Amino acid sequence: MTETLTPGAQIGRRPMAWVPVGLIALSATLLLLITAGRYGYHRDELYFRVLGDHPAWGYVDQPPFTPLLDRLAIEVLGDSLWAIRVPGALMVGLAALLAAALAREVGGGAGAQSLAATVVFGTFPLSAAHVGSTAAPDLLVWLGVLLFVVRALLHDQPRAWLWAGLVTGFGLYNKLLVILLLLCLAGGLLVAGPRRVLRSPWLWGGVAIALVVGLPNLIYQVAADFPQAKMAEAIAEDKGTDSRVLLVPFQLLLISLPPVWIAGLVALLRDPRWRPIRALAVAYPVMLVLVLVISGQPYYPLGLLTALFAIGAVPTVRWLDGRRSRLCWLIAGSVFFAGLAVVTSLPVIPEGSLADTTVPATNQTVADQIGWPDYVAQVAAVYRALPADEQSRAVLFTGNYGEAGALNRFGRPLGLPEVYSGQNELHNFGPPPDDRTVVIAVLQTGPARAAAMFGSCTEHGALRNAAGVENEETEGAHIYVCHPATPWHTLWPALQHYS
Repeated sequence: MTETLTPGAQIGRRPMAWVPVGLIALSATLLLLITAGRYGYHRDELYFRVLGDHPAWGYVDQPPFTPLLDRLAIEVLGDSLWAIRVPGALMVGLAALLAAALAREVGGGAGAQSLAATVVFGTFPLSAAHVGSTAAPDLLVWLGVLLFVVRALLHDQPRAWLWAGLVTGFGLYNKLLVILLLLCLAGGLLVAGPRRVLRSPWLWGGVAIALVVGLPNLIYQVAADFPQAKMAEAIAEDKGTDSRVLLVPFQLLLISLPPVWIAGLVALLRDPRWRPIRALAVAYPVMLVLVLVISGQPYYPLGLLTALFAIGAVPTVRWLDGRRSRLCWLIAGSVFFAGLAVVTSLPVIPEGSLADTTVPATNQTVADQIGWPDYVAQVAAVYRALPADEQSRAVLFTGNYGEAGALNRFGRPLGLPEVYSGQNELHNFGPPPDDRTVVIAVLQTGPARAAAMFGSCTEHGALRNAAGVENEETEGAHIYVCHPATPWHTLWPALQHYS
């Protein structure tokens, strides 16, 4: 695995190591497919199922790509948990290939490319790909953009800016977060250069392509009065303090083997052969500052961190220098961190034993996959206990989209009525008809607040799951039967909330 680069030599591309890299990518994909059907839906997956039934150019809390991808998976593979997790499994394999390709762009041979591909065996890449979230396609978008940026800067291929713009344009349909990457790269170019690139017609051609391709989604944002800006404000208000505190520690937990991406960061600043792409090293601290200022989520820098890992694979493999002891340490570290990531991110621990571990507390993604059928069964019991005349006038209302998605997915076979919620895009699917004067509400609030929302309310117990796992639903969600005196069309505007 020894690789040497003569100082000052022009960096050339080594052959793509398809066999070892392909095996690593295939292993990650198969691992996710094998475990895809265990535990249950994640709250976001339940929400995306609802959004997928209402195709649109955009939603108040996100662009349309992931909900529509889930809808496509259901149409092609059937309405099952496994079906909507297949795309994420395929994406993690593609991410491994892109990471290896990025290592190749900066001079990495088979060893560096293989090490770069293992980045997908990190805690957050596995978690994101397992549950069919927006983070998995976003990782692909960021790696794709950065791959073409490196080609443009390091190998003097200005047409690569056009491809970077195309990837960015498509990425806008998944998350607008890629704009943050572009801002940080621009800052890196201003600080570390080469500044002349900022005057390149190819770069601005790429910007134009991104705007044209992503225009429908941008038009939606303008027409809807920038709902994602409101979402960002709500998230900052709700989680801002925790996000700021966790931002720096999370950088060491998002992917495995932190010394590798740190090596990439240092090498970008010190290696004269990589001077044309030094902006990537500057972009990372700029991103940390921006995320801190906007109270963004700690995982936002994941894509850039993954690229630094891919670049850092080159000096890391060079550090081995044929020394077997160092190679053993690297392999042992890779296996240890990958094993830790699998246990803490994927459903390998039996669900009945989860409550006896620290996994649900340390990885909220795992906790949010537990208990949904149990919660729906509790609501169904309350509904069946109502008199027949009240059942005919009843609707369901939930405080969050996870509960609404679960009742939509599991409640219909049980004969439950329509479900509504005031959170995010779900508010736009209401209000219920005014003749629905009985509300079975699932709210994370006390009786006083429930009464303030709906008038006369009676509590019918707190949500609980058979596995005994604590998550957002078991931490204060209660079932109420309410009889609002105010018509729904009057109540509805006050029930809207972003979070």
